[in-house]
Amino acid sequence: MAFIFTGSTQSFGVFLKAVTEDLGVGRETFALAIAVLQLATGVPVAAYLADRYGHWKVIVPASVVFAAAMLLTAQAQTGLQFLAYLGFLGGIAISGASMTVVVGAVGQMVPVRRRSFALGLVTAGSSAGMFVLVPAWQQILNLVGWRTNFALFALVPLAIGLMAFIFLRDTDKMPKSADVIDEPFVEMLKRARKNRDYLLLTAGFFVCGFHVSFIAAHLPAYLSDEGISATAAALALAMIGLFNIFGSAISGRLGDRYRRSRLLAIIYSLRGVVIFGLLVLPLTEFTAIAFGALMGLLWLATVPLTSSTVAHLLGARYLAVMFGTTFFSHQIGSFLGVWLGGRVYDAIGTYDPIWIAGIALGFASALIHLPIGDRRGVMAAAAAY
Repeated sequence: MAFIFTGSTQSFGVFLKAVTEDLGVGRETFALAIAVLQLATGVPVAAYLADRYGHWKVIVPASVVFAAAMLLTAQAQTGLQFLAYLGFLGGIAISGASMTVVVGAVGQMVPVRRRSFALGLVTAGSSAGMFVLVPAWQQILNLVGWRTNFALFALVPLAIGLMAFIFLRDTDKMPKSADVIDEPFVEMLKRARKNRDYLLLTAGFFVCGFHVSFIAAHLPAYLSDEGISATAAALALAMIGLFNIFGSAISGRLGDRYRRSRLLAIIYSLRGVVIFGLLVLPLTEFTAIAFGALMGLLWLATVPLTSSTVAHLLGARYLAVMFGTTFFSHQIGSFLGVWLGGRVYDAIGTYDPIWIAGIALGFASALIHLPIGDRRGVMAAAAAY
């Protein structure tokens, strides 16, 4: 499921030029649609419903609605219709089949001592989807155009819904991790609100969203503007997916052994360094692909560390909704990264201010994560031993 979801949703950037040229709109319009979709994806309502009523009962209907949104988007004739169908309807629907729901399901089933690694494998699977599907969507775009491509896109959420129906129906009957305790939801919210480490973690995750969504949406267009071929640009994006398979699995394994806050600080700092390298080195097809590979090692390596830290601090009973709340901060960053990228480009004809902001935010997030300790909520700590 993660393979299909992330591989598809992070390939929208390959359609930027085709959509804007066909609809006669600026990049900001396309970026705003993706930004709204990203923001809606992060709303934790679906995650709460999944924790309360069962994950597959949320994923299946959400997948059907998202398929309908893709079919409507393929028929869009104006920028406003594209925004309404993909951004608003697609975003609301896809929130029910997002990574937060999948993470919640997995996090409740695996033992505490192996949780970070298990979530790393989930993230690695999502990255494999990006590696396989981004080049595939680019080739289909070259053959049949963006409208047929989006119509075919409708098959993606239907596949997700089918797999959820087949594989997740019996998860409610499976044994839960030791820290899945029937604590009242309101009490857990009170603990989260008073937990400084959880609040810092949520604030820092904003930067992850800013980075990954800006790059996923605008990197292919940026490279094309700089004279890199569309095939090489898609390959650079695919390299992010390929190398993040290893980055996510490694970060998950390290998260079970070392202090996660320190690992997160290192990851965010290295992102700033890699982006700086993209700006100062001569841009060729080789350096573009190398950027994709290096950024891929860091891409979603934050997810298993962040989600397992949420469970570490608050317990796993409401992991989907509490990681969903943290993820909403991520998606606010996603909204701003994608939208501001289009806004700034349409205004001054370059992405450079957003790249520079990405460098600064990377180091800022590293500083935010450094004070995060191992202070757990009372119930989470008790359940872990």
